[in-house]
Amino acid sequence: MGVATVTELKQSVSVSGKKMFRTSLSNRHANEWPPTDVSSDLTVEVGTSSFALHKFPLVSRSGKIRRLVAEAKDTKLARLTLHGTPGGAPAFELAAKFCYGVHVDVTVANVAMLRCAARYLQMTDDFSDKNLELRAEAFLRDAVFPSIASSVAVLRTCEGLLPAAEDVNLVARLIAAIANNVCKEQLASGLLSRLDQSAQLKPQTVGLVELDSPGPGDWWGKSVAGLGLDFFQRLLSAVKSKGLRQETVTRILINYAQNSLHGLMTCRDMSAADKCGGVTDTDALKKQRAVVETIVGLLPAQSKKSPVPMAFLSGLLKTAMALSASNMCKTDLEKRIGMQLDQAILEDILIATGSSCATTSPTPAAAAVQQHQTLYDTDVVARIFAVFLNLDDDNEEDGGGGFDYDSPRSPKQSALVKASKLLDSYLAEIALDSNLVPSKFISLAELLPDHARLVTDGIYRAVDIFIKVHPNIKEADRYRMCKAIDCQRLTPDACSHAAQNERLPVQMAVQVLYFEQIRLRSAIQSGGGGSGGGGSVFGGHDAALFYGCAAAAATAQGGNNNMRSGSGVGSGAMSPRDNYASVRRENRELKLEVSRMRMRLTDLEKDHVSMKRELVRVNPANRLLRSFARSFGRLNTLFRMRPAAEPGLQQLGAKATADAKVLFQRRRRHSIS
Repeated sequence: MGVATVTELKQSVSVSGKKMFRTSLSNRHANEWPPTDVSSDLTVEVGTSSFALHKFPLVSRSGKIRRLVAEAKDTKLARLTLHGTPGGAPAFELAAKFCYGVHVDVTVANVAMLRCAARYLQMTDDFSDKNLELRAEAFLRDAVFPSIASSVAVLRTCEGLLPAAEDVNLVARLIAAIANNVCKEQLASGLLSRLDQSAQLKPQTVGLVELDSPGPGDWWGKSVAGLGLDFFQRLLSAVKSKGLRQETVTRILINYAQNSLHGLMTCRDMSAADKCGGVTDTDALKKQRAVVETIVGLLPAQSKKSPVPMAFLSGLLKTAMALSASNMCKTDLEKRIGMQLDQAILEDILIATGSSCATTSPTPAAAAVQQHQTLYDTDVVARIFAVFLNLDDDNEEDGGGGFDYDSPRSPKQSALVKASKLLDSYLAEIALDSNLVPSKFISLAELLPDHARLVTDGIYRAVDIFIKVHPNIKEADRYRMCKAIDCQRLTPDACSHAAQNERLPVQMAVQVLYFEQIRLRSAIQSGGGGSGGGGSVFGGHDAALFYGCAAAAATAQGGNNNMRSGSGVGSGAMSPRDNYASVRRENRELKLEVSRMRMRLTDLEKDHVSMKRELVRVNPANRLLRSFARSFGRLNTLFRMRPAAEPGLQQLGAKATADAKVLFQRRRRHSIS
């Protein structure tokens, strides 16, 4: 539109004192901007922009400009400075157009800017009817607050309008509107899901309801990922207080973390510190640290059934350690991981040390310390497992109270077995670190109780790797590591490997051979006393111990009902006399085999004694050989010691020893070392 003359402007004064344009003026040259038909008498500077305008149109609608003109000492004021206008020059230009009567489209993108500019310029109904403030409020009420997407979009624009957006209470109203709409949508989604379930029960109505849409937080949760940390925290706290589901809250947090901490995971590698600005940009590190701590504070309540994925918790903990987050933040994450440890995998607890993004150029002393630093932080893992072992099970809601703790089907025992396998895998991984001290390894190996490991092959493998990588450790540490291995729970293959493993202490080999002898003797005795029912049950139990698995026990229990003879014919098809003869024949075969094994063992002992004498003669000061000789002598004495009242058992024990030696000699080619 054009600019009114002075005469026309004077006629626009209403009776009430409010100044407004006549209809004919507001419709004339509506698309003309800036006005050019009348020379400018006021220049307004906003930021780096200048606007050549006229006093009267601005004064008629803006209380602030009216006050500045009235308070000016110079009656011919020709220049105004409004650098504090929210939204800068674009917002003032839209407000000036509105003052001139030019049509202004209020949209989601500019409504917050117009609302704040109207407050700053005092464009209220006190100075003109249907002013800019009323226009912006009507748009917010009708088009923004009822829509989640529009509210989120306007909330994002408010970040650049602070503190003006807070002064008009726009941020708080937007957050409240989003929270209310989200809860309404959640209720509607729950109702529709119930209708969907009922529709599935009625095939004739399936076509009426089709629900394959994402949840309430799946679509708008991604849109709030672009919000600033303060607005995001306030928004999520509001929706949580309204009762938003924990699963939805978790998805929103994951989306926000992926958006805000994108690329930060690579900063855990010291070689990538420069790429993430870890050397110079300390402000960015502080911001990222605040993001991690805020996300941790917004996580759902700690619980064994928490919906937060283990991978997300592990990533947050690794990032928190890389950014040197607060101890409270790291402790909270460690506790959460410990409560859900049965869901973790090896990668979740492999937490590197000495990889902070905030680390500056190290000094020579710091570089020397880093050279002796371990690859993984074992202290964190120890604390996580301590949380897992100290869980308070009194308030469990899983209904596991009807199980015995040591029962294989007990929920507690099942979680403990999973944790033991995880710890054994972790020990095998960190054992490859040449800087890991034995005390750290031993403390981790002794964390779990004895009944946690049904089979000790995993801990044996980890100990073997550690001793192989650290050949110069003390004998006391070597012996203490082996104490964590229960030789009775080693599988036959592991027993065969341990008996021939020269890296293990001699005491370990003695224990392995001793328990193998007991198992073999029990198996032979069960075969000899198999005619009675009690002997059969005892034999089945020992067979389960010998083979190191529950399947052997199940097989032995099945053998109580259908015992097989050496010929493969079922005992139910044989007479008692034939059955007895078959058992006696099997016993004779076993005794002959044990006798042959004993003879072979005697020959091996003789060869060993002759070799030992030759080696000692060459180097009499060889302490290692002397120690091995003494240990082997104890082993020989142990195998030959039997009560005098049981000569039959003494002979049988010698046979079992010979049998075990031959078995280990035959299996040497299967060594895993």
